[in-house]
Amino acid sequence: MRQDASCRGWVGHRVLLGLLLAMGDTCAQAADALPESRVEQSVLKIFTTQRAPSPATPWAPQSTREITGSGVVIEGDRILTNAHVVRYATQVQLQGSNDGRKVNASVVAVSEHIDLALLKVDEPGFFTAHPPLQRATQLPAIRDNVLVYGFPTGGSALSITKGIVSRIEYVGYAYPLSGLRVQLDAAINPGNSGGPALVDDKVIGIAFGVLNNAQNIGYIIPNEEIELFLKDMADGHYDGKPTLYDDMQSLENPGLRAFLKIPPDVHGLVVRRPNPKLPKNPLREWDVITRIGDTAIDDQGMVALEGGLRARFPVMVQRLGARTSVPLAIVRDGKQQKIDMPLVTDKPLLIRDLDGGFPPYFIYGPIAFTRVSGELVAALVRASTNNGNTAALDALLRGGSPLLTRRADQPDENQQELVMVAGPFFTSPLTSGYGSKSGAVVDSINGTRIRSLQHLVEVLHDLKEPFVTIRFANGGNEALVLPRADTVAATEQVLRDNGIRDQASPELLKIWQKP
Repeated sequence: MRQDASCRGWVGHRVLLGLLLAMGDTCAQAADALPESRVEQSVLKIFTTQRAPSPATPWAPQSTREITGSGVVIEGDRILTNAHVVRYATQVQLQGSNDGRKVNASVVAVSEHIDLALLKVDEPGFFTAHPPLQRATQLPAIRDNVLVYGFPTGGSALSITKGIVSRIEYVGYAYPLSGLRVQLDAAINPGNSGGPALVDDKVIGIAFGVLNNAQNIGYIIPNEEIELFLKDMADGHYDGKPTLYDDMQSLENPGLRAFLKIPPDVHGLVVRRPNPKLPKNPLREWDVITRIGDTAIDDQGMVALEGGLRARFPVMVQRLGARTSVPLAIVRDGKQQKIDMPLVTDKPLLIRDLDGGFPPYFIYGPIAFTRVSGELVAALVRASTNNGNTAALDALLRGGSPLLTRRADQPDENQQELVMVAGPFFTSPLTSGYGSKSGAVVDSINGTRIRSLQHLVEVLHDLKEPFVTIRFANGGNEALVLPRADTVAATEQVLRDNGIRDQASPELLKIWQKP
């Protein structure tokens, strides 16, 4: 059965941000559409064949599925859409609203965290029939009338829905990245993903999601974010969005102001913890950031934008056009000073995303191990939320599972990533009497703390003791004790019985097979 691109399977991130894409088959509402014009010719239906990873079986992707989304032709003979429309695609095809055939396309660039992707088509004459739409150069205004174009479920023809701009904010996208987001009250349904939103015949952004369990609250990625993406990948490589990853807090509390000896006329944001991964970070704990560039920051960390808008101050990083640093005014120990603040394009995370890749794995006798990813945690939360059975999630919370408690932690020399048991044990007498360890995070093997999946393979490879003792991070889990020689010998039979070709992903197999 064909599914819409908004139904993203386990690879979706947005559960952790409180956003879920609509899952129903609601038909798009009728709207006062523009006259027949090149707008309709420039909005394309995207057909994708995808094969995404599986959280329970990292050695075998999910079954192939067909999904649909929308896209829009922009300048430079390119098609803009959402990353989730083409993620893990083995085939991408495009079709115009009045075309009788599909055209093959290929993915040029992807920003997983801001959910944008560019496609190209090599067919001669394609962009003559499908010209680019003009994009607005500024954010829309609150209450602007908007038309959203796309191909949602409920029919095969181009759909146009009408609404207004109701909110513009600087919010989290896929953790830890943030950006501007425009909220509409126009109906956005599965299949609209990647379709353009227009004000006065100019594209102001593309649709990418809706708020679950709410009436007609949809979101678009505005042109400001799209322009940053296009400029970044102009050299053929997407580097990421420069920003600040220092932990901060508001300066609203009177006691905090008194503690810091901040006079009434000084406002800003307090540095709680400078980014420890930034070499020679000029910020210190308890610094008060009062300005970014020439823009004042208030006690909630907000700055004033055009049209009476307020947004979190990091929005000014991108508006200053900065790639390497931004000027900040701070108050430190009661004295005002200026610093040049370096920017970073990545925040190292203990639980990082797959970013369009496939999870590594290692099978050791009846046990499969994999690294914990952001997508896997999101899938766990989403499954509990969608089916209403939160018992598994509650158990993880009660046990203090690192899957939930360490989502925002950064790696260090003692631990680069979390390693967990992937799915139930394979059938074997070696694990008889042990409870399920699916999702359990590995703490140590024979007393050696496990730093990463690669380290786990190295430790198991070098073991000489007759027994293998595996302990887990959340103390409620019993330890596993396995006879080492029997476990190694059982691996080949496990692979044959379960139709698994390789014991490990390629980079880990090399470690295991070394002399």
